[in-house]
Amino acid sequence: MSASTEWAKAPDFAGQPARLEAIHAQTVADKASYLDDGMNEVECRTCGTCVLVRKNSLEHTSVQWTDDPAKTCPTFRDAAGEGKSTALREGCPRLWDSIDHAVMEGFIDVRDRVE
Repeated sequence: MSASTEWAKAPDFAGQPARLEAIHAQTVADKASYLDDGMNEVECRTCGTCVLVRKNSLEHTSVQWTDDPAKTCPTFRDAAGEGKSTALREGCPRLWDSIDHAVMEGFIDVRDRVE
């Protein structure tokens, strides 16, 4: 590589507007697929905290909090009040029970149900 050649981590496709548009369209589709598609609201049966949940398999659960858990979930609020980091928590056992219940009741589809 000569000193005059610039290296880029990824090409910018500046001279290829059709390719740029295709990349943008795929990025929008990927974002929807990974962040939005298949998300279902689940409300904790204990405290009423609402989260978005997707089950990709029986073992894999994606959870997106719709509010700050330290403000809405007693388990996270108690941990925050004790000065503990809520970022390192596995989650709330009561919320996990509510998610499992929603799966058992058929409110949440498991995308790859291999039992």
